[in-house]
Amino acid sequence: MYLTRKVNWTFWKKRGKKNNAIVEWLDALIFALVAVTAINIFLFQNFNIPTSSMEKSLLVGDYLFVSKVSYGPRLPNTPLSFPLVQHTLPLTDDKKSFLTWIKKDYKRLKGTGQIERNSPIVFNYPEGDTVSTVIQSNASYYSLVKQAGSRERVWNDEQTFGRIVYRPVDKRENFIKRCVGIPGDTLEVIHNQVFVNGSQQIIIPKIQYNYRVVTNGTKINSKILERLNVSNNDLQRAFNNGVYRLPLYDESAEELRKLPNVHEVVKEEIQAGFWDGSTFPFSDDYKWNRDNYGPIWIPVKGSTVDLNINNLPLYNRIIDVYEENDLRTEGDDIYINDELVGSYTFKMDYYWMMGDNRHNSADSRFWGFVPEDHIVGKPLFIYFSLNKDKKFPGSIRWKRILKKIE
Repeated sequence: MYLTRKVNWTFWKKRGKKNNAIVEWLDALIFALVAVTAINIFLFQNFNIPTSSMEKSLLVGDYLFVSKVSYGPRLPNTPLSFPLVQHTLPLTDDKKSFLTWIKKDYKRLKGTGQIERNSPIVFNYPEGDTVSTVIQSNASYYSLVKQAGSRERVWNDEQTFGRIVYRPVDKRENFIKRCVGIPGDTLEVIHNQVFVNGSQQIIIPKIQYNYRVVTNGTKINSKILERLNVSNNDLQRAFNNGVYRLPLYDESAEELRKLPNVHEVVKEEIQAGFWDGSTFPFSDDYKWNRDNYGPIWIPVKGSTVDLNINNLPLYNRIIDVYEENDLRTEGDDIYINDELVGSYTFKMDYYWMMGDNRHNSADSRFWGFVPEDHIVGKPLFIYFSLNKDKKFPGSIRWKRILKKIE
């Protein structure tokens, strides 16, 4: 605080005189705020699970300790910001918490390790650069355009789609998924199963898929479903004329098959070749879906690919948005920064993320690659957990507290 004798950086305090209790408390509060902000940027931060995309590996209501030093802390892109909030000022709906007067390029300090395949990762939402402030905090402009059918409607119909705003990388929503593909990998999903470089993904305990469960017309005992960790949210509209549609892991599916009133338990699958336009890269040249996807190659920093009008959908967002080039096409010709090109060299490493709740996860299958500058940190353990379906204190999941994340 006292860098010089000329400038009183602690201007709220009197120099050489005794300060009253209010000033001393203010001084302690400011010091604590600076210290916590520095810790949050360079060492660790907490993160809570808001959605079911990682169930049953991670549950809604889990609070995680996320290490920044594991992969190296990022220096802030927008250093002028309200401390300890992500992108919106407290008690407001759409007032941004940061100023863009100072903008810093991506830089990451050295970490203690590297991102490994199949590790859970916290990262900034790649499509979160342009979002609606009303529909959801993570409703991307791109998904709204697909929904509305035109860009003009999204921009002009603020009552329906809200105000569209831009967010820098470090102020985008935090997501958590499992990194199933690292730079240089070739990934493919065949009949719901992930294959990386031709080999089947390692077994991940309690990975979930949607199942069609047919009974004799009666309902399954609610205590059994609770024991199998089927949440109230999963049960809503799940039962219809003796048929359930439930997210289950393999062991829970096997237990349901043993029940006397259950006739059939079948994993859902969208057949290969069916494409509804919702999966990346949103081109009818790539008729992929969530259950049968790829193969797709994950770019490596410094590698070069031949570029043509057919494979451009795979890389246009990387070139145009993540690596900030001016990209345009004229017929079959591709121009980058006004230069006619036939290849492109990547400036960053990229990753492929998928949720463990495979049929209920918005992940790389739907928005593509995750750039290295979006990586936030590595979740290490659960320090607290609350079940929103129960009343406090019965809602505390004691067995999950201090559980290591795998």
